[in-house]
Amino acid sequence: MFAHKPLFTIRLRETYKLMYVPEVAKGAKFWLDPIRLQNSGGFNRFELKQVRSIIEKNQESLMEAWNEYFGR
Repeated sequence: MFAHKPLFTIRLRETYKLMYVPEVAKGAKFWLDPIRLQNSGGFNRFELKQVRSIIEKNQESLMEAWNEYFGR
């Protein structure tokens, strides 16, 4: 069993460079380029700020993963 619950998991969408951040009763969506919030999905302002900060720090690798996953 994990000692710490991860802040979020990621699902990439093929149609758009959109990142979905699902949680049990939440599900925020962020555009990756440029980074912007599409839908807060129940996350509070503090949580969204944390997620956005992580996306900003990892934008290049997230974009590379998106392109590699979808063969672009």
